[in-house]
Amino acid sequence: MNVEKPIFIIGVGRSGSTAFQKVLSLHPELAWLSALSNRLPSAPSLNRLLMHAIDSSLLEKVLTRCFWPSECIFFWDYAWPGFNTPCRDLLAEDVSPKVAERIRTLLSQPLTRRRKRLMVKITGWPRVGFLKEIFPDARFIHIVRDGRAVVNSMLNVNWWWGWRGPDNWRWGPLSPAQQEQWKRYGKSFVALAAIEYNILLEAMEQAKRGVAPENFLELRYEDLCAEPIPRLQEVVEFCGLRWSGRFERSVLRYPLRNTNYKWQKELSEHQRQILHDVLREQLEKWDYL
Repeated sequence: MNVEKPIFIIGVGRSGSTAFQKVLSLHPELAWLSALSNRLPSAPSLNRLLMHAIDSSLLEKVLTRCFWPSECIFFWDYAWPGFNTPCRDLLAEDVSPKVAERIRTLLSQPLTRRRKRLMVKITGWPRVGFLKEIFPDARFIHIVRDGRAVVNSMLNVNWWWGWRGPDNWRWGPLSPAQQEQWKRYGKSFVALAAIEYNILLEAMEQAKRGVAPENFLELRYEDLCAEPIPRLQEVVEFCGLRWSGRFERSVLRYPLRNTNYKWQKELSEHQRQILHDVLREQLEKWDYL
């Protein structure tokens, strides 16, 4: 079965894309990569068996509690070693015929007769040009979240690459202006995480220029939490899927909580001021100020 009109959820990590992916995965027409794909990337057909099993009314609730959709880092390492941690965004020019064929083949494995549309979540670099070269009819959904909340979330995980400094992270060298900005704030990790947010949103802005507007949707996580049904109706229409009462009931059972208030409580006044200074342009652009 060929992959047609795949749906790629993209955005900066810690932006609420995992919660959005879980909600959208409740749609009965969508196939997706699960923890099985991450644990056993060389056996992608197991994920198809999972999709079949989920469509059994007796097994659905049990299986969806055990096997949520996953970003599947190890799957992508298996698919192509350069996918997960490139030092810059991946472009159309990075796709070779061999890589394109391999990724098409692997991503076709979860599809079933009922679940003919593929949904995949990827964070970090957009990789839009790379994916569009392989899947010209792809749909992209960019999840955006208040950068202050994103930065605070980054600073609460031990696997954030910024702890290693910009000479050892995934986002390439800082520009002279970014280097000066980081030094201005005493090489603060708060400032560095905010610079990372800016780097990735600027990369997204550039990447989306290569996609037709009808194939690229941007959604603020805060709006999704405030109005889940109207926002998901927009998403379903954008993806060319069918809205149903069953899907709506599933969405209403899934809790979506806006936890953006945490950055105001967990960061000092000085740290909050750094965030406002470094993120001001993006905060104003996305109506967070």
